[in-house]
Amino acid sequence: MEQFLYVSLIITSIALVFSIILQSKGAGLGNLTSTDTGGVFTARRGVEKTLFWVTILFSVLFFTLVIIAVIVVKG
Repeated sequence: MEQFLYVSLIITSIALVFSIILQSKGAGLGNLTSTDTGGVFTARRGVEKTLFWVTILFSVLFFTLVIIAVIVVKG
């Protein structure tokens, strides 16, 4: 059980890091498609909105796995 949790934590953390890097200003999706408007506050649409929600999902999953791992190891 612990091995599965640790592998899940590693995979989730790598996915979370990649989703955060894709959202960063320097490597944003707008720069990849050359459609960046240059505004600081822009509405999230399409892929950027989906990536935003995927990042939230990965972060909630990561913290849930961490809490479960702590309970399993201590228990």
